[in-house]
Amino acid sequence: MGKVMPSEQELLEIIDIQTEIAKLGRNLGDVMKRVTERTLSLVRADGVAIELAEGDDMVYRATAGMANGHLGIRLKRDASLSGLCTQTGQILRCDDAETDPRADREACRKVGIRSMIVMPLQHNESTVGVLKAMAAAPAHFTDHDVELLKLLSSLVAAAMYHATHDDNSDLVYKATHDDLTGLANRSLFMDRLRSSLIHLPQQSRGVGVLMIDMDGLKEINDTCGHRAGDAVIREFATRTKSCARSSDTVARLGGDEFAIILNPVDLPDGVGAAIKRIQSALEAPFLFEDRSYQLYASIGAARFPDDGHAIDTLLELADQRMYAIKRQRKGQQGSRLH
Repeated sequence: MGKVMPSEQELLEIIDIQTEIAKLGRNLGDVMKRVTERTLSLVRADGVAIELAEGDDMVYRATAGMANGHLGIRLKRDASLSGLCTQTGQILRCDDAETDPRADREACRKVGIRSMIVMPLQHNESTVGVLKAMAAAPAHFTDHDVELLKLLSSLVAAAMYHATHDDNSDLVYKATHDDLTGLANRSLFMDRLRSSLIHLPQQSRGVGVLMIDMDGLKEINDTCGHRAGDAVIREFATRTKSCARSSDTVARLGGDEFAIILNPVDLPDGVGAAIKRIQSALEAPFLFEDRSYQLYASIGAARFPDDGHAIDTLLELADQRMYAIKRQRKGQQGSRLH
């Protein structure tokens, strides 16, 4: 059987993906996220992940679809199809994870995978990770899907080269840190949160999760431009980071969203004390190009184990509390105007 060629429409979609990647520039985390999102429809997948090889593990560093709830999870390289792909540098297809001995059956069940294509990602002549398309049904993918993923894996490899070849940052660092602020990105935040809940050093202490929304960024961007907005984001990140300990993780999740893992923390007073430190650090105005900007933040918190044991529960609760504080502040501002 001859090679299955992409259709004109599929080639146009791949060109469109390439254009989007070019606009994202050197922010490798954003590039990988966009590739996973666009791959979903291109190959009719239920989920997509980009996994990077880190030590003995394969780590989900970008996800879409059914894989979204598993960002930051780790698989053993020597017991997974992804690990085998990095070892051999070969495209691997699994038609049924329940019967294929190469697949990590328990991990596949956790995500909901029955069939998948695993495509090697090359960087500096080495296989550094995989692009994985997954489906909930057996035998979902075709030879045609393999050809499309080959084209996408080439785009990711080019983005990896572009992101790292002009500086000394290694690939994993670029994939796990925010390009603008240098803080951990969402992938690294989720990875460390999972680890923190598993390896809590002292049972008498807990883990705190802070969800932080930077207030007023849109107004700054609209009135003063994105250069001012970016400068304010960097200053906000610097001040927030200054309040953290070496054992904590400060992350920019995207846009005006930040988060902190307090690990470990005394319960319940340690979380409140951390919030007060952050608010105090933000009080002084920030001067940029002879203009003063006031920094504000709405902060919601959740505590492990007091508020729950599941990651999704903790994040949702901290998010709800943050938005309640934001609504309260807006209400107070509105009442002062009247």
